[in-house]
Amino acid sequence: MISHEDLLAAIPQAIRSVDLAGFGPKSSGKVRDIYHHEGQRILVTTDRISAFDRILGHIPFRGQVLNQLSAWWFERTADIVAHHLVAVPDPNVTIAHEAETIPVEVVVRGYITGVTSTALWTLYSQGERQPYGIALPDGLKKNDPLPQPIITPTTKAANGGHDQRLTPQEVLDQGIVDAALWAQIEQAALALFQRGQELAHAGGLILVDTKYEFGLIDGQLALIDELHTPDSSRYWSIVSYEGEGEAQHFDKEFMRIWFAVQGYTGDGPPPDLPDELAGMVAGRYIMAYEKLTGDRFEPAEQPAQQRIERNLSAYYQSQ
Repeated sequence: MISHEDLLAAIPQAIRSVDLAGFGPKSSGKVRDIYHHEGQRILVTTDRISAFDRILGHIPFRGQVLNQLSAWWFERTADIVAHHLVAVPDPNVTIAHEAETIPVEVVVRGYITGVTSTALWTLYSQGERQPYGIALPDGLKKNDPLPQPIITPTTKAANGGHDQRLTPQEVLDQGIVDAALWAQIEQAALALFQRGQELAHAGGLILVDTKYEFGLIDGQLALIDELHTPDSSRYWSIVSYEGEGEAQHFDKEFMRIWFAVQGYTGDGPPPDLPDELAGMVAGRYIMAYEKLTGDRFEPAEQPAQQRIERNLSAYYQSQ
């Protein structure tokens, strides 16, 4: 495990953006720089970190953790549903099939928790007993397990907007996805979540909830974006959850809670992300990677720009 001091020292080299020449037009999401090249997508996972639908700072090695961990999970769930991954030519880069994105974020929740406006606990604590159209019993407490995992979709917000919650019925009524495809998505999402919980448990973690993004590749349903990472999922330590006190987070929720305590939940300018917090978040991401995979995390060569250009050029020259 990398020391906290080394993580703090790595902050100035955190990957803010990558500009590549000769690999097609560039676009940028909240955390990825995307290139369209030779009929494929080049997804460069940077160290930008977002929460409350805003970019809030940069976490060293975060992009490498997300990219490599997604590849690990894709390999272990390919029997459930296809995915977009073609190759990982660099620790921060995924080569992916082009896909027609399905404009719904498919959130699966196994526990009632969260601090965002669309979080299940936020809605429940405000008195809602049928959030997302799903009936919940009275008497639940924060971080309690749900009777069974549930799917709570949201829209995919564009241009910095906030995701808006949907019910599964609204997904159908609004014609976002047809009934046959939605049934396939629900089946895949619940099966992925079950597999994720099983493998997380083997690493001493609880997969609390997660977000899936799907697309169509040659007309077939496929996972896109990332899978079961500390960005798209909540992970708790089993030991801390079963003991006294608050569950220990190995995910982005650790940072969300800090911002919420400062009074920031997505509106207006955010407070600056302190280096100390950035180092702590990096440490938890790396610990999640090591607990899940059983492998030691090996930081990639810096500076990242030159390394990524070299590895991408070598990959395409070998094809």
